[in-house]
Amino acid sequence: MDHRQPRGAIITAARDLLGRDRQATVDDLAQAAGVSRATIYRLFGSREQVLREAGLEPDPDSRERILAAAVELVGRDGLAKLSMDDLAAAAGVSRASLYRLFPGKPALFRELVRAYSPMETVVAVVEESRALPPEEVMPELARQAARMLEGRTGIVRTLLFELLSVSPDSREAADWAFVGGVMTVAGYIAEQMQAGRLRMMHPVIALTGFIGPVLFHLLSRSLLERETGYDVPVEDTVTQLAAGWVRSMRPD
Repeated sequence: MDHRQPRGAIITAARDLLGRDRQATVDDLAQAAGVSRATIYRLFGSREQVLREAGLEPDPDSRERILAAAVELVGRDGLAKLSMDDLAAAAGVSRASLYRLFPGKPALFRELVRAYSPMETVVAVVEESRALPPEEVMPELARQAARMLEGRTGIVRTLLFELLSVSPDSREAADWAFVGGVMTVAGYIAEQMQAGRLRMMHPVIALTGFIGPVLFHLLSRSLLERETGYDVPVEDTVTQLAAGWVRSMRPD
């Protein structure tokens, strides 16, 4: 599939629209570029990446400063011990401004997961590729996740720890990630099983077998490089892992 034309249209629209109004949303940009919201996330991964490729450095507005400070504080103290007053001070905003944007820790953590995880990009790939076979879709999912998580492994470890704790403060984010991301990919896998392209088993088991190796490699990449000298490019590695999963899932 040739992505050059939509990519160029999005960048052109970004320079025009976001150059005039940095508050314009991804939905606004999609409408201006004549593409779907999913296409933007699939091609760029985030609004910030669109800005960068358009030569428009993102402005550190209040929301972005709060999220950046929250990642640091949650990584240091944990979500349960996070003080919203300390967060407001660290981000340089008033307590009222903080609560206007994020009315509590559940809403804040949900936005952290949305901003720093590859969920929206993964969903975009699946939504646009449902008719394609697993041999094409699963490696693309792995590559998109690798691109989105590049340079963010520390943040991802923190978010995963909090998500898996299933605390009251993380439950809203966990529900969003499960319904919006996990179930979308599991649904695609189930459809491929019904079509006879993948062997039959519970989709959750199949999805676990896909996510586990890819996530392990991304989280342990720096250690592997340091201790073993491993130097196969990240995208090549996750592509091979995904291709291996597809081969193992072929019907007998």
